[in-house]
Amino acid sequence: MGQLALAAKVTHVPSMYLSELPGDRHGTRQDAIDGHLEISRRCRALGVDTIVVFDTHWLVNANYHLNCAPQWAGTYTSNELPHFISNMEYGFSGNPELGRLLAKTCSEQGVETLAHDATTLAPEYGTLVPMRYMNADKHFKVISVSALCTSHYLNDSARLGWAMREAVEKHYDGKVAFLASGSLSHRFAQNGLAPEFAFKIWSPLLEKMDDEVVRMWKSGDWSDFCAMLPEYATKGHGEGFMHDTAMLLGSLGWSAYDGRADIVTPYFAASGTGQINAVFPVTPQDGQAVPQPEASRAGSYRAFPRI
Repeated sequence: MGQLALAAKVTHVPSMYLSELPGDRHGTRQDAIDGHLEISRRCRALGVDTIVVFDTHWLVNANYHLNCAPQWAGTYTSNELPHFISNMEYGFSGNPELGRLLAKTCSEQGVETLAHDATTLAPEYGTLVPMRYMNADKHFKVISVSALCTSHYLNDSARLGWAMREAVEKHYDGKVAFLASGSLSHRFAQNGLAPEFAFKIWSPLLEKMDDEVVRMWKSGDWSDFCAMLPEYATKGHGEGFMHDTAMLLGSLGWSAYDGRADIVTPYFAASGTGQINAVFPVTPQDGQAVPQPEASRAGSYRAFPRI
C-alpha cells in the first residue's frame, strides 16, 4: 500500500520571505531556504506525491481539522506580521481523497478529526512559507493540518500522527511526507526589541534548552524527549504548544522511535525564537508506544494557553 516516505521538523519564519526582497534583510535566511529546497529534493527522490503539513499557525478550539481543498490560489498577507509577509502569492493543489481518508482513520481511532474539502478556508503561513520553497512548481499535492490546538492533549496529537501514518500505509496508494511546521523555543522578542533580536534567542536558558533538545534528537534519546515534551512545550513557550512535534513523533512511533535526526539547516535564531530544519528517518514501528486514549485523559498535560 502507501508509504510515509519522509518526516521532518521545519521552520516557517516569515523573515525567509523578507530574505528574497531587496533591503537590509536580503539573503539573510538563505540557509533556511536552502534547507527547504533540500527537503523538497529528498521528497522528489523518494517519489512523494503529497505533503501533509502540521501547521502551528492554524488555530482551532475543538477537534482536529484538515484543509484538503482541491486547489488553493491567492495573495497572502500575514495578520500577525504584515510588515514581514505582505502580498505573497501562492498556489498549489490539495488532495481531498487522502484528506478524507486521514480524517476517517483518525476518528475511527478515537481522535475526532474533520476533513474540509469543500471550503473557502485558506492555508496559514505555517503551510504557505514551506510550500513556497518546496513546491514552487506545484509538484506536490498539499494537505494542511491544524496544529495550534488550544484545548487538546499532546497525547491525542501523538495518536493523531500515528493514525495518519496507518491511514497512509494501509489504505493509500502513494507516498507521503509529514512536516511539523513550527519552532523549538518560541518566546518572541518583547515589543520594541524585535530588531535587536532578529538573529538572537530571547534568553540563554531557552537557548540551552533548545541545544539539549537538538542533542537528544541527534543521539536518538526519544524516550527522554517524549517524557519531557509537555514541560518543554510549556517552559519553552512552544509554538502551537508543540502539537506539531507531538504529531510528528507520534507518526514515527513516539518513545519507541529509533531513528536519529539529520540536521539539514542548523539551529538558528529568529526574532527571539529557536528554529531548525531537520529530517527524521522513517523506521518500521508497531505503534505500541503511542499513548492510548485513556492515558491521554487521565494523566497527561493539557496544552493550556499562555497568559
